[in-house]
Amino acid sequence: MKFLFKTDYEDDIRLFPHSGYLWTYGTLLILIAAAPHFLSSYLVSQLVFVSIYAIVGVALLILTGFTGQASLGHAAFLAIGAYTTAYLQQFGVPFPVYFLTAGLLTGIIGAIVGFPALRLHGIYLVIATISFALIVEEILARWESVTHGNEGLRVKTIQMLGTTVPRDSPGFYYLCMGVLIFVILGAINLLRSPTGRAFVAIRDSETAAKSMGINVSLYKVKSFAISAAITGLAGCLFAHKLSFISPEMFTLQLSIEFIMVILIGGAFSLHGAVLGAIFIVMVDPFLTFLKDDIPGAIANLSLLLGAGAERAAAIEKSSAAFASANGLKGAIYGFLIMAFILFEPLGLYGRWLKIKLFFQLFPLYKRATFKRQKIYVKSERNR
Repeated sequence: MKFLFKTDYEDDIRLFPHSGYLWTYGTLLILIAAAPHFLSSYLVSQLVFVSIYAIVGVALLILTGFTGQASLGHAAFLAIGAYTTAYLQQFGVPFPVYFLTAGLLTGIIGAIVGFPALRLHGIYLVIATISFALIVEEILARWESVTHGNEGLRVKTIQMLGTTVPRDSPGFYYLCMGVLIFVILGAINLLRSPTGRAFVAIRDSETAAKSMGINVSLYKVKSFAISAAITGLAGCLFAHKLSFISPEMFTLQLSIEFIMVILIGGAFSLHGAVLGAIFIVMVDPFLTFLKDDIPGAIANLSLLLGAGAERAAAIEKSSAAFASANGLKGAIYGFLIMAFILFEPLGLYGRWLKIKLFFQLFPLYKRATFKRQKIYVKSERNR
């Protein structure tokens, strides 16, 4: 077990609390750098989607996990960043310019959305963000002179420093991973700053934050703007990865996927954004396996157990019908949300902390270490 003795006030805001972090993250960076040389192109492509989803997860953590403001409209912010990319490309704007412009424009729109949301809380704020997402989706479908409506827009390959960076190349993989690392480091430093501490104070109790002199309205708008700007950067990368964008790509289900990233990964840790992104991105290969391989395996098992050929064929047909049923993905998402809320509210990262602490304290570990504390309602907290 490692004991940390703090002898300076700077120890509380140190980027790496001890040397073990340097070895751990250094090894992780080496593995990330080596991945394109050892993994298949499909797995590298999946890692690119993981990085994009993780960037949006970090953005949602800043807004939801650390400021306590719920949002189901981040698919709209992703769409704004993606369409800004596709539109500016038509005029020959270089990649660094439209990449930063996508983040800046999305951040401004996020701040505008944050103003009317100042007086809303809980389910009403969620409804407001859903309404915003629906409005953006309708604008993208109707504003044909800019977005080409439902026909969509083609996104050209990145041209940077005189070279082409195709969406399936190692260069694009390194670009996405670099942006993710930059965003995570920026979020860590944000949370160590007075602004980040104000976000956490607002999340814990707005009344207490006001009593400490925090301008709650200003910091809520800041949180919306920062979260939207980061999502806009992810939207630019998302557009380049898909090479084609249309309004039906940015639906409410995509916003739910982003919420699941932090819900499953852990809503109070930046590690959770990465773990949740890995989990969500790997759901699609699992569904493919469920649709294509499971029915045949069940039929073969039925034959081995003595069932007739007709019965085995019927079982395979019914299994295939279930696996390809519309809404299966949504049903799985709903089941996962309920399971994590009931059994592991701290997410995958919370489970990892419990496992790590178990081995650190063994055989002195007690299950009550992570016992849930009583949650007070606001009326009790204000007394």
